[in-house]
Amino acid sequence: MERSKFILDEKDMPVRWYNVLPDLPEPLPPELHPGTKEPTILPPPLFPAAINEQEFSPERYIEIPEEVQAIYRTWRPTVLHRAHRLEKALDTPAKIFYKYEGTSQAGSHKPNSAIAQAYYNKQEGVKRLATETGAGQWGSALALGCALFGLECKVYMVKVSYNQKPYRRIMMETWGAHVVPSPSQDTETGRRILSEDPNSTGSLGIAISEALEDAFSHDDTKYSIGSVANHVLLHQTIIGEETRKQMEMADAYPDIIVGCVGGGSNFAGQFLPWIRDKFSGEKPDMRIICVEPQACPTLTKGLYTWDFGDTAGMAPILKMHTLGHTFIPPPVHAGGLRYHGMAPIICHLYKLGLIEAKAEHQVAVFEAGVKFARTEGIITGPEPCHNLRVAIDEALKCKEAGESKTILIAHSGHGHFDLAAYDDYLSGRLKDYEYPAEKVKEALTHLPEVPSA
Repeated sequence: MERSKFILDEKDMPVRWYNVLPDLPEPLPPELHPGTKEPTILPPPLFPAAINEQEFSPERYIEIPEEVQAIYRTWRPTVLHRAHRLEKALDTPAKIFYKYEGTSQAGSHKPNSAIAQAYYNKQEGVKRLATETGAGQWGSALALGCALFGLECKVYMVKVSYNQKPYRRIMMETWGAHVVPSPSQDTETGRRILSEDPNSTGSLGIAISEALEDAFSHDDTKYSIGSVANHVLLHQTIIGEETRKQMEMADAYPDIIVGCVGGGSNFAGQFLPWIRDKFSGEKPDMRIICVEPQACPTLTKGLYTWDFGDTAGMAPILKMHTLGHTFIPPPVHAGGLRYHGMAPIICHLYKLGLIEAKAEHQVAVFEAGVKFARTEGIITGPEPCHNLRVAIDEALKCKEAGESKTILIAHSGHGHFDLAAYDDYLSGRLKDYEYPAEKVKEALTHLPEVPSA
């Protein structure tokens, strides 16, 4: 059998992050201040100065600090696998590869940014970080980062995931974080929402608002975000930079790259180092497919316009595909994909026609996850199960057409703490949620007025 995994030596780990901003065919729209609605460069107290600089940096490559590299090397470089068993089960001529990020201490790609953010905050003398988390991957990663750099950590965890995934909460608390279900009684935003809807299941937008309010109300605290922002996508590009070296080892180049998107950081971290080949015209036919849940189809059905990044309107206003910042998605198991908006960089590339988007229902998604588990052995998180669904479908299209294509999957993490979701699927209790069109229509009536747009 052909080689099944491709491993880089520690010395070959990339030591720079790739910044796509200077290479974009058209400039990214500015971020707007939530109050003045004028272009902003996110002044403190939102982020430390180094993070703020990275958010808008004109530099193509940014050096990874030595202390961050040292921690990265405790799990990086991660392995690129060839999915021979899956290929055989599908009887497809397609070559399927997956870059597996589930071997970090937190079990996902999230520490790639969490470690960096904790480092930069520590360097600036910050004592405490406040953040949100959907399914718990980001919260656990930041809890890990804060533990390693001696910072306090407060996590507002979307209530539906807080209840569905108790082991994520226990992970965070083991690393020393204080975790509360969002909406919570700890902030004015949370109390207001609970007074209006005591049974609110929460959303990432609400949790972001609570974390922002927390950071703004404590002098020793900064806010930390796990996706969407330019600097988070930047930190995740170590994934794609490694994969480029590994695909060279495999003597292969992807025809199709597929990954899941909620806020967009994990998949952007994989595809941004590749999309520059589309910019240059070297690989114009390479397909980049973003996959999202049908219950929260931000790219496929959202409006491309200006909207707040959070429910309460404290975060910067971004030009992005949005379902409306007050929208609360149905409680699908893929909690990390339940966000009303999408990373501006991804939305910009989608508008330019450089990437594609698909939406999938969760029953079909878990069917793909079980197929992957029974062939490749990895129990996948609900979020990356979305891209497994599309990758399998694309491989079957290759079978029908009798053509061999190379498919690269961005596999963002394991599902060991998501077994209740697999139990729902295996027992037949899992159900699909239709696109909540009326709720989205109502949420879009609350978009901010931006005269300059």
